[in-house]
Amino acid sequence: MLRALEIRDMLIIDRLDLMFQPGLNVLTGETGAGKSILLDSLGFVLGWRGRAELVRSGAAQGEVTAVFELSSGHAARGVLEEAGLPVSDELILRRVNSADGRKTGWVNDRRASGEVLRRLSDTLVELHGQHDDRGLLNPSGHRAILDSYAAISAELAAVRAAWAERRTARKRLEAAEAALAEMRAEEEFLRHAVEELDKLAPGPEEEAELDTRRRTMQAAERIREDIAKASDALGYEGAEGAMANALRWLEGASDKAEGRLEAAIAALTRAMAELDEAGREVAECLDALEFNPHDLEETEERLFAIRGLARKHQVAPDALPELAATLSGRLATLERGAEDIAVLTRAVKEADGAYDAAAERLSAARVQAAERLDAAMATELAPLKMERAVFRTEITPGEPGPEGRDAVAFTVATNPGAPSGPLNKIASGGELSRFLLALKVCLSEERNRGVTMIFDEIDRGVGGATADAVGRRLKALAGGGQVLVVTHSPQVAALGAHHWRVQKRVEQEMTLSTVTPLDSGAREDELARMLSGDTVTPEARAAARALLAG
Repeated sequence: MLRALEIRDMLIIDRLDLMFQPGLNVLTGETGAGKSILLDSLGFVLGWRGRAELVRSGAAQGEVTAVFELSSGHAARGVLEEAGLPVSDELILRRVNSADGRKTGWVNDRRASGEVLRRLSDTLVELHGQHDDRGLLNPSGHRAILDSYAAISAELAAVRAAWAERRTARKRLEAAEAALAEMRAEEEFLRHAVEELDKLAPGPEEEAELDTRRRTMQAAERIREDIAKASDALGYEGAEGAMANALRWLEGASDKAEGRLEAAIAALTRAMAELDEAGREVAECLDALEFNPHDLEETEERLFAIRGLARKHQVAPDALPELAATLSGRLATLERGAEDIAVLTRAVKEADGAYDAAAERLSAARVQAAERLDAAMATELAPLKMERAVFRTEITPGEPGPEGRDAVAFTVATNPGAPSGPLNKIASGGELSRFLLALKVCLSEERNRGVTMIFDEIDRGVGGATADAVGRRLKALAGGGQVLVVTHSPQVAALGAHHWRVQKRVEQEMTLSTVTPLDSGAREDELARMLSGDTVTPEARAAARALLAG
């Protein structure tokens, strides 16, 4: 809800501070007094694209500040959070336009771009008038308006879910078809590579083991002769025999040596045990070095085959088993590809069917809602002296998407038998304003909650009972929130809860605009002026009092 609007040096406004209230706020004044400048200034601070030159002549810069009150669940809070801006119950927008055309904006005292201001404005204000292309006149938003009126969130959620499933199923099928086509292009390579790898069947770390075995066999011939000599030297013909003789001789003399040989005999016994261990180790080494020359040939042949295959596939030798498993898996996928494609194709058909069914239910709900809306519009248009006009919600086939497959457009025919067409192309200025007002009245209260609605001369071209009907509908709309209306109609102005008069004055040969809040007496004067012109007659005052009393 708009609480305050402060304007400094914008066009013909030097300084203006306005405090707005809930309900119906009306602004009146003579043509050219500056009422449109108020809307231009509000649009400027909201980031709308409008007049290029806004700074008052002679001023260094123009500035507008708007203060909004946000309810706990207001949509503007989400925009603020997404933009990383401070969020509170009070939203302060400020924008400065320098004389050289530069524009700078702030949101709650933080710098903000024009795009952020425009996104916020979509949640804060709706402008309706003869030149409005942001709201109800924009056909791209008609489907969302109808859906809000229809209250079909469950049907919409079902279609969005079905669309997501349909899109996922199609992506899976497309990915599988692309992968299968790629594998078919390399089918010959896959079959040959898998056959080659399966035939060789390299094991993990086998290359290192083969390399060690090969080097051992190559070195065996060079070291085996020396190891054999060492074995002979350690054996019975060598050290083992000599030590055995020495031990036998010492044991024979031990009894007569009165214990002097016991330590030597013990040491020699230990040495004999160590010598026996060394002999066994040497013998085992000789056995290990015993090989058939054909074994070396086979080892080298397999080692070179593994290394050659690794170079061919540009992987490390130890990665060959993993490569074999990967290529075998791709070949298996290729061989069962047709079956997988068939399964995925069935899934796509099922997803298409589920989407079609959900979209059909949504379309039926929209058709029913469109009939209700058209009937409601007919009821609203009659008091607005447009009983001969026909409003129709047209639903035609559109491109399938997450919101269904319906294209929705609001069309009108101003006279029976006349061709219907888009709102902004068929209706005249005054008719268009009344169509927009009737449509706003018909739309659900939920859509209007928390949004300040502005109607710019929506009563142009009407008077008497029709103007009164316009005013009463504006008052009804304002009952649940806030409406600002710029009007030349005394019937509309009389129904306002709050009234401001816009006037021009000349100071030092400079035209300036002022806005004055009116009390009950001043309101009577203003309504009398609107009824009779420059000369206020007693009859006009009486009529003004009657309007205020009614």
